Amino acid sequence: MLTNFDELKKSCLECRKCKLCETRTNVVFGVGNENADIMFIGEGPGENEDLQGEPFVGRGGQLLDKMLAAIDLDRNRNIYIANIVKCRPPKNRDPEKEEQEACINWLRNQVKLINPKIIVCLGRIAASVIIKPDIKITKEHGIFFKKGHTLIMATLHPAALLRNPSQKPGAFEDFIKLRDMIKEMGL
Repeated sequence: MLTNFDELKKSCLECRKCKLCETRTNVVFGVGNENADIMFIGEGPGENEDLQGEPFVGRGGQLLDKMLAAIDLDRNRNIYIANIVKCRPPKNRDPEKEEQEACINWLRNQVKLINPKIIVCLGRIAASVIIKPDIKITKEHGIFFKKGHTLIMATLHPAALLRNPSQKPGAFEDFIKLRDMIKEMGL
């Protein structure tokens, strides 16, 4: 476990623990305030993220930024965004179990250093790794779970919302619940 964020990032950028390193353009370490009380975790980078080296910068990221702005959150100011895997799975497929296992300690180290009060899992994969393996994202999104001193909530992935716009109101309700929890906790 590294205790310095810059050392952690430098080590992660050199990672060759799984086969995803062979096809990546960039390692997508994460972005945001390293002292944030709120952390968002997705499953892994897509094509735009791989090209730019930053999470959630494509169409899904633009939607996420709008939803964040609606509750006064901003990736450059008061949250941190990371992923389960740091390299893009080919053709945006789900990250395989071995890839998740090879990469999870980078995320664990990020969480340890950031020490967020609230974690929001973006999508089924992140929620199944962080909250519980059998989570039913369409039924259990917007519910806060407590692990140690951290509250964890799942919401629908922004890319899924682009594919199924009828789910946007439910996801936006999750963000309202998040805003209310932030206020309740005085963050």
